[in-house]
Amino acid sequence: MTTSSTPPAGRARPFFWEEAADDWRSACEAGRRPEFSEYVARSLRALREGVGREAGTVPAMRPTHRVSLQDDGLDRLPDRYVAEHCTLTLFGLHQHTASEPVHRPGVGLGTACLLLRRSEALTEAAVERRLIAAATAQDLHELVQHLQRLVPLLQQAGVGLDYTRLFRELTAWDGPDRNRVLRAWGLQYTDPGPADPTEVAADEEPDGRERAPYWVTFEPGSPDAGAELAALRSGTGREPGTVAAMWPFHRTHMVSEWRNKGSLTRDLAAEHTALTLFARHQQTHDRRMHVTGNSPGTAVGLIARKAVTDSEGKATTAALERRFGQLLTSADADELAMHLRSFAPLLNRAGVGLDYDLLRTALRTWDDPRRPHAAGRFRQRWDRDFHSTVTASS
Repeated sequence: MTTSSTPPAGRARPFFWEEAADDWRSACEAGRRPEFSEYVARSLRALREGVGREAGTVPAMRPTHRVSLQDDGLDRLPDRYVAEHCTLTLFGLHQHTASEPVHRPGVGLGTACLLLRRSEALTEAAVERRLIAAATAQDLHELVQHLQRLVPLLQQAGVGLDYTRLFRELTAWDGPDRNRVLRAWGLQYTDPGPADPTEVAADEEPDGRERAPYWVTFEPGSPDAGAELAALRSGTGREPGTVAAMWPFHRTHMVSEWRNKGSLTRDLAAEHTALTLFARHQQTHDRRMHVTGNSPGTAVGLIARKAVTDSEGKATTAALERRFGQLLTSADADELAMHLRSFAPLLNRAGVGLDYDLLRTALRTWDDPRRPHAAGRFRQRWDRDFHSTVTASS
């Protein structure tokens, strides 16, 4: 199903893929056979001629361009023109032999891959492998090569794509907005949300329950455990939502508008940090390091209590208390995450677990202006946990 492609203010003419969708729909509304006009069919053949060719070198494609070229004396083509060339050729591949328009407003690449996965035309692993390959492309040329292999699969499964959106994303790929594009793809793929408010969200179980966080369901003895933890560790220090290898492990919900814009929310940032911390904490252990009820105060207190029996027990305990005090005085969530990362190796070596549900909540609310007392409550509770654990009898 397609919708009208009225160009936004400031753009006199729709993009070719929008015109093609309108052309097909006009035939249907007029009671004619649902097919493209000869002009559109001829133009689609021209677009396929441009696959793998340099922008501006395929004369038959020139009538399909809407980005104008200025005679400014520069040899280099504008980024928008190159991006439009790439988008046109991808559209030509995707539309080839499809019986309906493949330009579907509102369907981002992440959503399209999710629909491809649900179609069962490919396995979940195969879809994720292709999406991650595209997301990790170093430049526009490499990205387009991956998309050239992906869009025929979308066509075979009857999955469309918003080509106007894709055009904007290709334009941004080699610039500072790439992270926002990546985050949007990842959020669309992992948290599509319900198509209708009455439906169950796609990342919920059939009975309406949300999927549990990764650290709750992690199976230490599974064949993929090592690879999964390595994928999560690769996100350490990286911007949340931009690490494609982490996408399959996110569970964060987000309203459609923010998801499609690739917005960076507190929820996503907190989950990202918790996942990377868990991966560093969990490695080498054959039992799950997520332990409900173990606050950072309890966990560090357990390490300090173990150190009491060492020859330098008092000094070690004092050092841990000092470091833990620095954690408690964190001014914001970023500083809190930095201190937590410094404790992860200690917790790993000591085999002491941590409550990652609690940790995610703390990271989410620590400096939230809508919860001005949250950090204070965590400080008091964790400090009390630390001292009561250290002084408890063995």
